[in-house]
Amino acid sequence: MGMSNSRFRLSRRLWPVCAVLALAVTAAGCSSTGGRRAEEARAKAAAAGGSAVTTPRWKVAMVTHSGPGDAFWDTVRKGAEQAAAKDNITFLYSNDAQTQNQVQLVQAAIDQKVDGLLVTLAKGDAMADVLAKAKAAGIPVITVNSGQDYSQKFGALTHIGQDESTAGQAAGTQLSARGRKNVLCVIHEQGNVGQEQRCSGAQSKAGGSFQVLYVNGVDMPDARAAISAKLQADPAIDTVLTLSGSMAATGLQAIQDTHRPVELDTFDLGQQVVAGLKSGSVGFAVDQQPYLQGYEGVDLLWLYKSNLDMLGGGKPVETGPQILTKDNADALAEYVARGTR
Repeated sequence: MGMSNSRFRLSRRLWPVCAVLALAVTAAGCSSTGGRRAEEARAKAAAAGGSAVTTPRWKVAMVTHSGPGDAFWDTVRKGAEQAAAKDNITFLYSNDAQTQNQVQLVQAAIDQKVDGLLVTLAKGDAMADVLAKAKAAGIPVITVNSGQDYSQKFGALTHIGQDESTAGQAAGTQLSARGRKNVLCVIHEQGNVGQEQRCSGAQSKAGGSFQVLYVNGVDMPDARAAISAKLQADPAIDTVLTLSGSMAATGLQAIQDTHRPVELDTFDLGQQVVAGLKSGSVGFAVDQQPYLQGYEGVDLLWLYKSNLDMLGGGKPVETGPQILTKDNADALAEYVARGTR
């Protein structure tokens, strides 16, 4: 009986210790489980397109010089939208091929008091005044895709894209390596500085005969007829070099019209370009990775707003050129189909 009471008293003395140990074990278990659950919740939110950060809900506008229905700009926009979802950003997109209308769209974004602005500068000087207004309003600006030479002058934080002269030279090197002797470079937007730089860069490295043809890029039947007429008038032309994925498709149609063994090479991608790489009707494509231009544009504005970070060290953040050939066609087909290449 005494032994039993002693055990009972000992047990009662140990109750506080046991209680503390139990609480510690429970807390450790809850902390471990809760931590895992929090991580899992964040992972699920990110996978579902939800925000992966806790910064304020900033608003970013992108204004481009894209015309309607251009798949290239759909890819840029997709990259921007996916970065915006990750970065808890409200993303606004607008576009117009007419420069004055683009200026008005930038002004509208300024009037909305956006927290950041992404702008293309295909016709650079025309954007000077409105970007000065953005700077005066304290809106950080990053230029994307076109206008590298104007970016710093207009006060942008950086430029994201490819150097068009460098890209042109890369194309010219490829043309020379492939033994192309008489090249027709098709400019589909007269006055677009980047397109001029692509053709002149290609000419500097291609060797042989090199011609430039200007066509109307918003009227594809007319562009097709112009390319076809040029090929029929000059049977020495052995290569057509186009400057966009959509114009590449038109160029292929023009070549088929002439029933001549002319190679098509191009800048930028698209489903028909990838199919052409696979079949051999397209020799190579010079890709500037438009998805990255949209994604990195939004992400760099978020980094700047949240931590005053900026890439480039005062120089452009280059997304190209990347030379793609038949060897890449199978892998590219999947990415083009999902809209990220």
